[in-house]
Amino acid sequence: MYEDILFPFDGSEGAAETLHHAAEIANWTDGEIQLLYVADTTEYSTTRVQSTVVDGQVEHGEDILETAAETLDSLAADYSTDVVQGAPAETIVEYAEKYDYDVIVMPTQGRQGLSRYLLGSVTEKVVRLSSIPVLTSRMNPDDAFEFPYEQLLLATDGSQSAEHAAMHGLDLAAALDATVHALSAVETAVMGPDVEDVTNAGRDAAEEAVDTIANAAQRRGIDDIVRHVEDGAPAETILDVIESEDIDAVVMGTTGRRGITRILLGSVAEKTVRSAPVPVITVHGPDEAE
Repeated sequence: MYEDILFPFDGSEGAAETLHHAAEIANWTDGEIQLLYVADTTEYSTTRVQSTVVDGQVEHGEDILETAAETLDSLAADYSTDVVQGAPAETIVEYAEKYDYDVIVMPTQGRQGLSRYLLGSVTEKVVRLSSIPVLTSRMNPDDAFEFPYEQLLLATDGSQSAEHAAMHGLDLAAALDATVHALSAVETAVMGPDVEDVTNAGRDAAEEAVDTIANAAQRRGIDDIVRHVEDGAPAETILDVIESEDIDAVVMGTTGRRGITRILLGSVAEKTVRSAPVPVITVHGPDEAE
């Protein structure tokens, strides 16, 4: 899987670092990377040279992709390039769906120096809108992510969306021969007056959610399964397990059991995308309509 990779490239430092990781994936899968630059039509960029109208954004994009192509040449990765016009996030999503890519790979920081904590960045919009899995990373210049992943964390709250994402994660784990860590958190901070009863019910639900993933893993022939049922806020628990278990990547759904139809500020998926020190693969549920 992940033979057909869409990589929106804007020339930023974060994109350049993440491109190396995308090349590792493409080389391992014998896949190809589509480098895409979106000339932002929300910004005025045309000028007239004699009788010809020139779009500076398009020309800039061609230069940017030439630099990226040189990087991929040095990494022996197969690729093609394209420059299109449009609103960046929406255009990326439409392009990915039109050409049926397996995954979109993006950094969490962009060409305008957007902080990964800023709601509204192109990457976060793509995560919200895309029906295709999105692999995000907040790589720093000195970071180097390993591929193939050996330790894969699947986060679940037992919802349909979470289980759908987990099945995608299990397919990935089977392809990589990775150890699966199935995690569900018991949110003790939101307990009512009958704390003990609610805690027990929450733990039972969490254990059931983890067992669902473990059973599905075994049906796929995956034997290396680690179960995690932890007390605490889900996003913080995910970060704790990443650190304690030396996790290489996280797979999770973009909505949860509260029925939120889009990833929102403060949601578990968004917090994880913003703060996880490893790649995060977000997967929309099968019935999520935009």
